[in-house]
Amino acid sequence: MALRWVSGMRGETRVLEPGVARKRRPSLIGYLNVIYPNNIQIIGSEELSFLDGLDSRQRWEVLHKIVAHQPAALIITKDQPIPSDLRDVADETDTPLWSSEKRGHELLTYLQYHLARQLAAKTTLHGVFLEVFSIGVLITGDAGSGKSELALELITRGHRLVADDATEFTLIAPDLIDGACPELLQDLLEVRGLGVLNIRQMFGHMSVKASKYLRLIIHLKPLREGDENDADAMTRFTGDVGQREIFDVVIPLITLPVASGRNLAVLVEAAVRNHALKSQGIDPAQSFIDRQACHLRRLPPW
Repeated sequence: MALRWVSGMRGETRVLEPGVARKRRPSLIGYLNVIYPNNIQIIGSEELSFLDGLDSRQRWEVLHKIVAHQPAALIITKDQPIPSDLRDVADETDTPLWSSEKRGHELLTYLQYHLARQLAAKTTLHGVFLEVFSIGVLITGDAGSGKSELALELITRGHRLVADDATEFTLIAPDLIDGACPELLQDLLEVRGLGVLNIRQMFGHMSVKASKYLRLIIHLKPLREGDENDADAMTRFTGDVGQREIFDVVIPLITLPVASGRNLAVLVEAAVRNHALKSQGIDPAQSFIDRQACHLRRLPPW
């Protein structure tokens, strides 16, 4: 953004904080607003013209109102001449004053996007995050349930690893959660008995992905003796389908029983394909229920 310091360099320790700052101010960044000040105030030609139209006393009051709310920074656009009194006020109050050759709307669009992502709500979830058939799938389960082995088999089948063990999820929109890998763990997958594997070096660049939107959670649950008999008939018919809320966003959750002899990679692929069909309004279980009901209506009465 070609930003450079003009005044207030002692204010370099000012920070933008999520939550508290937003309650006090309506926006992270915006054009100069004295009544509802933004965290970062952009001062363009119109704003400078407004200041030039004030008498000396009003101008002094407005400038001190601007810095009284302790904005994170003031930005002058288009390399315009900076009024000396604005420089002095910024130095007196340690308010960062920057200048840029860019136009106001360019600064606003760029900084809004990046600041919103940096200050968005974040959480770290345990599990392996993969891209399966272009859908972001988080595989969860207890320690030793086989998450990493399953992920390794899916990678050998052409799917891509995003993160292992600790995935960072960010709420980038009201209904959109983005998952990425911490820098320390990038490209790595830990498999019991094999240790840490570098997936990129073993399978190539196409085997990993930097980030992906979270669309589905698959939970691995060990199948213990007697569980199969206790399973609800409807659950066996429709599948063990539920949901999990992350940042108040509802994510579909499928629980897969883990038992010897079960090909989990095939089951995960089938679960993702079935989820994609349901996203398009196609529900095989409901279709069968409707088909059966239609068949019963055609049967003659006893």
